Amino acid sequence: MGNNRTSIHGQWTSRTVFILAATGSAVGLGNIWKFPYITGENGGGTFVLVYLLCIALIGIPIMMAEIMIGRRGKQSPINTMAALAKEERRNPSWVWLGWMGVAAGFLILSYYSVIAGWAMSYVFRTAGGMFLGVTADGANSIFTELVSDPERLLAWHTIFMVITIMVVARGVKDGIEKAVTLLMPLLFGFLLLIVIYAMSTGYFMDGIRFLFTPGPIDGKGILIAMGHAFFTLSLGMGAIMVYGSYLSDQHSIAQAAILIALADTVVALLAGMAIFPIVFANGLEPGAGPGLIFQTLPIAFGHMDGGTLIGVMFFVLLVFAAWTSAISLIEPAVAYMVENKGYSRIYASISIGFFTWFVGLGTVFSFNIWKDKTLTIPFLFEKLTFFDTLDYLTANIMLPLGGLFIAIFAAWVMREQSTREELATFPIIYKLWRVLVRYITPLAVMVVFLKAVGAI
Repeated sequence: MGNNRTSIHGQWTSRTVFILAATGSAVGLGNIWKFPYITGENGGGTFVLVYLLCIALIGIPIMMAEIMIGRRGKQSPINTMAALAKEERRNPSWVWLGWMGVAAGFLILSYYSVIAGWAMSYVFRTAGGMFLGVTADGANSIFTELVSDPERLLAWHTIFMVITIMVVARGVKDGIEKAVTLLMPLLFGFLLLIVIYAMSTGYFMDGIRFLFTPGPIDGKGILIAMGHAFFTLSLGMGAIMVYGSYLSDQHSIAQAAILIALADTVVALLAGMAIFPIVFANGLEPGAGPGLIFQTLPIAFGHMDGGTLIGVMFFVLLVFAAWTSAISLIEPAVAYMVENKGYSRIYASISIGFFTWFVGLGTVFSFNIWKDKTLTIPFLFEKLTFFDTLDYLTANIMLPLGGLFIAIFAAWVMREQSTREELATFPIIYKLWRVLVRYITPLAVMVVFLKAVGAI
């Protein structure tokens, strides 16, 4: 390798652990909550095909670039970008790419924690039989009652942040590694159990046909597929970069990126295979939008045989998915505090966790006492709540820009010798990656970004 840096935080004990951790970062509410409903809204099979193509042409090349940058720097994203810009004799302003990633992860976790709190709440609501025989109006009323109660949302938001801080505070090997090696197999196990149940509904093939039979898709649907393929892999928010910094130099970045993308995609498809048969079996609408999980599926769980058990497993699955992602979102900021301020991981985790929790209060209140307080976003020309503003800024502006600049830095700023040393893969794979990350991927990400800000 071209440098002899070592991470002060330690490193993963094996490539398998790294893949589990990075997959845990990538697999979140986006796979299990968002992917099924946007598939339902955009025509099913054709949308899935476009999504898979975008994973291959956009997601994997940027993931390889982000892991590569992280492993070469072996520090937090901020310090990694500063060190690599100096190593490559480039403008030190590239450090702001690291800052943007850390800030994006911090802001995303602030509202992600609140949504994860909904899932935690629904575990206990389902276990308590609250959805038995529930009607559509009843399910909607239960959800509305939850989000309208700031004290209840605050309690669940706090609990979720505390369990996230507890894992990160224990460090890479004793905290994050142990958590993901336990949670990820459980996540896959729960998901497979729900798929097995879906096979017994009599509507499993209806779900398969919906997912994989080509249907009409418009330009908007293609852009949504492109955007989701990018965001579902946790790219541009510092998480994959900091996890890459803990990866041994002996492991193949290309193989790891492909396996992570494959695992993430399999989870998204399994989620669709689990959810749509249940939706069709109960005469529900597959294009129900964001309410599909919290306002529609509880109706199905409340009327099916064994629905309480299946419902509990489903919402536990959501909590696990959110938890593994949350750990990766807070880690870049914690790593920076340890490196630059000399704080212990416990102090850094509690400090960053508290500020994240505090910013999350804005999301908690966005659904109740602040729901009428809005902000106007430039280019969008509409008023958004505090939660919608954070979601829009991170998902549509900060993450695409982060991914775009990661591609530019890896392909145009870093020397070819440096990238060859880190990727250390077959020449044909390296050449394909370089073409994609230099030309195809930046163009695709730019299209998503311009669409998000209303320029096209």
